[in-house]
Amino acid sequence: MRNTPVAGDDGTLAAPPGTTAAPPGTVRRAGRLARSVPLAVPALVSLALGLWGIDRHDSMWRDESVTYQVAHRSLGDLWGLLGHIDAVHGLYYLLMHAVFAVWEGGGLVALRLPSTVATALAVAGVGAIGARLAGRLAGTLAGLVLAVLPVTQQYAQEGRSYALVTAGVTWATYFFVRAAGDLRGAGGVHAAEKPRTGNPPPGADVRPGGGSPDRWWVAYALALGIAAWLHEFAVLAPAAHGLTLWWARATRRMWFGWGIAAGCATAALLPLVVVSAGQAEQQLGWLGRPGPSAWLQFVAVSAAGALLCRLLLRAGSADALVRLSLPLLIAPTGLLMTVSLVKPWYVDRYVLYGMTGLALPAGAVLARAIGRRHRLAPVPRAPAACLTAVVAVAVLLPWSLLVRSPQSRKDDVVAVAHAVERTARQGDAVLFMPSRRREWLLSYPRIHDRLDDLALARPPASSRTLQGTELPASEIRRRILAAHRVIALTDPPGQPLDPFPEEKVKRQLLSEDFEVCERVPLLGAQLLVYARPGHCRPVVPP
Repeated sequence: MRNTPVAGDDGTLAAPPGTTAAPPGTVRRAGRLARSVPLAVPALVSLALGLWGIDRHDSMWRDESVTYQVAHRSLGDLWGLLGHIDAVHGLYYLLMHAVFAVWEGGGLVALRLPSTVATALAVAGVGAIGARLAGRLAGTLAGLVLAVLPVTQQYAQEGRSYALVTAGVTWATYFFVRAAGDLRGAGGVHAAEKPRTGNPPPGADVRPGGGSPDRWWVAYALALGIAAWLHEFAVLAPAAHGLTLWWARATRRMWFGWGIAAGCATAALLPLVVVSAGQAEQQLGWLGRPGPSAWLQFVAVSAAGALLCRLLLRAGSADALVRLSLPLLIAPTGLLMTVSLVKPWYVDRYVLYGMTGLALPAGAVLARAIGRRHRLAPVPRAPAACLTAVVAVAVLLPWSLLVRSPQSRKDDVVAVAHAVERTARQGDAVLFMPSRRREWLLSYPRIHDRLDDLALARPPASSRTLQGTELPASEIRRRILAAHRVIALTDPPGQPLDPFPEEKVKRQLLSEDFEVCERVPLLGAQLLVYARPGHCRPVVPP
């Protein structure tokens, strides 16, 4: 029989009777190493996945282009922009401004690396939560589940704030768990919720001396406040935490601590709410109400999470994890979709952090399946585990490859800029139809400045806008009629046409006074070369 270390009264490892005890320093190092596994292993896997193909075949879509060109503005121009639009992303833009100030030549890697690192932090946070509530194996597997989800991999390589918001909410949730006494019946949860056996899950990190709940509530408020300043809809996370406390039958003290912390985080957000409220129409005016497909997706994901939680409850394990996960998965998304029936504000990436509520029970279920004692001998179980791993890779690999391709986004700014560079001649003019598609060239000023932008009145920085301001329809008409060759950058055929007079005059004059010389279809865009009738030159292949 092997001499296996046993746990002492203080939670540290001790040598079994009749053996020589290991040095205390060795035991402590071994304990720290074991406790770091649920954080480190998923984080390293997430980091590797994020760095894999981070340039996405040298592509960038228009939302990332906004980040790129805004982050390169001066602090004065950036501050002026936030007073007019995009205040909700202000903290993120300031962060990216600092990134490019330090790493000017970083290009697409610098644009996406903060999201890659933030995803690794979020995955580590899920591992920490899972280890705390269901054991180290469950925490490790939960972190790995979140890391390999295609939606996680997508936003780990996105030059926007959503991965950073997920990291902030995830660690706020960890601090919430610590402040609430792990939701296990200790530190404020009703005594009826204590585990039947009185023992924590195997491998759970329940060391004594966790510190006063007050400091964890302070950490919770800070993490939540940062996440909300990165994107306001992070403020929906406390609603999920409140449901968790209700489900766990928390004491008044826990409700008081949570209420003060969540209230402080919300109060700190009020200046941003006041500014962004005046920008809501132009910021979110393009959104429609959630359609049947969005509701179906929400119901399917929620049902999957509920099924996983049901399996855990039937097994009589990880009750606290269930109470935490299910509200986090359902409440923020459900609230935002419900509000969007009146005020269309819902986009799934705005509540991306809800996916942690799916990863946590998935990791716990996997851990239970691995830890169960089967009647099967170890030899047959090994091939079964290998087969499961092969099936998982076969299912996930196509999705992983897809999110690293240009086709995974709505358009490709880089491809549009390169097409314009190949097509444009000296003296050519350019029109963006609609005007917001000017974003396709704003991250490439070297190319944009070669062309005569017929409709542009004031450029983005000086006008404190994202895409600049355009001339009135009469002036656009005069300038188009004076042009001889125009490159038009438009949406693909079949997209809705803007009804504004400025857009109507562009379409009318190009169709009546010019002819199409060349049409170049692109991902989410098309390039059309117009010239006066009879002045089209044959296109010479490169």
